[in-house]
Amino acid sequence: MEKLKNFILLFVLVFGPVKAQNTSDSTDITQEQRMEWWQDARFGMFIHWGVYSKAGGEWKGETNHAEWLQFTAKIPLQEYKEYAKTFDPVKFDAKEWVSIAKNAGMKYIVVTSKHHDGFAMYNSQVNDHNIIKGSSFHRDPLKELAEECKKQGLRFCVYYSLGRDWEDPDCPTGYAGNIAWRSNLIDYPIEKDKKLQRYLDRKAIPQIKELLTNYGDIGVMWFDTYELVSKQQGQKIVDIIRELQPKCIINSRVGPCLGDYTVNEQEVPEGISIKPWESCMTMNNHWGYNKADDNWRTGEELVHHLIDIASKGGNFLLNVGPTGEGVIPTESVERLKVVGDWIKVNGEAIYGTTFSPFEKFVWGRCTQKKENGNTILYFSVFNWPENGELIVPEVHNKVMKSSLLASGKQIKTHSLDNGLVIKLPNSAPDQLATVVKVVVEGVIDDPSSK
Repeated sequence: MEKLKNFILLFVLVFGPVKAQNTSDSTDITQEQRMEWWQDARFGMFIHWGVYSKAGGEWKGETNHAEWLQFTAKIPLQEYKEYAKTFDPVKFDAKEWVSIAKNAGMKYIVVTSKHHDGFAMYNSQVNDHNIIKGSSFHRDPLKELAEECKKQGLRFCVYYSLGRDWEDPDCPTGYAGNIAWRSNLIDYPIEKDKKLQRYLDRKAIPQIKELLTNYGDIGVMWFDTYELVSKQQGQKIVDIIRELQPKCIINSRVGPCLGDYTVNEQEVPEGISIKPWESCMTMNNHWGYNKADDNWRTGEELVHHLIDIASKGGNFLLNVGPTGEGVIPTESVERLKVVGDWIKVNGEAIYGTTFSPFEKFVWGRCTQKKENGNTILYFSVFNWPENGELIVPEVHNKVMKSSLLASGKQIKTHSLDNGLVIKLPNSAPDQLATVVKVVVEGVIDDPSSK
């Protein structure tokens, strides 16, 4: 036994301490394995919620505020902290929120753990500016949401404002060339004295570790505001996440040229991308709750966005801004129901699909799946053709089966020199988007690659 002890001591002195293995999850997980659930999901809920929600976008008679309230209303930090003490979202119900997302057909939620105001919406031991110590609520909504997501089968993900924090004295939070643009100059006016690394070491990185160790499996770490974060600083954060939760996906806003997928904010790109990407979008003009904003997208617009994004190989992260009481606005719930009702019938054309092998059509969009060496094409028709025919150019594969997805009713097709003709009923069964399912032999060549 003494010889064994001496051998172990010598081994440690020569090679260093043996690093403990992560027995629950291999660090050898591939990028493809990590991204598989996310790329199958296609649809998630973004939640912007915090102290600012209580104001409902209004401050001293002005109604143009939202999640940027502290900055846009020029509220000193101490005054904002006093206001935070009145934040008491007594109607918050994690089960209801997750149920709304699930019924809408969403597969994951991304909730603000800390927005630009620096206020943590969870029980942070790192900094007292949080919902437990700094509000009247004294509950941890992230813990409740994480538990409810697990119960209802959704992935729990968190947003974290990485390079912008109006509570911290060392966070410059601007852009290169205009460094003071979005910084807290009321409480911390000397911009040149701010050191981002001190903020990262003192607050951001410790809080990221808290989120990754205290809330179960995190599906996505969704970062924001990395403009002043160097690639080296971002890579350190990536390494920490990979060590603590190897399966956790990281968006591109963790640092320059880093992350697992790119983000398009408030827009859908024109072209198809084979690399993972996401569009995050609001239902009206604000991310956080603004009671005066009545400029809502319609349910039809949201369905079309979902289909369009999936047809280009992306995910749709659709935002809700709950009220200061903790209620998702009725207008949001109504629109999510429209999307959910469509998905209940047509989800096969969204989940687990890949980007279209065609350029986009004037009459709609296409998604596809590969199955047993063949291809399933899902044509979502937005504009029903007057002559009852859809023309799909450059498809010469043998059609094995064609039908309306909702009813399973068989429909006829025939080939022409320039492609495939699909014969439709006289009128659209679904005014939002009718899906035609066509199974063809083999693989469809991508005309855009020729």
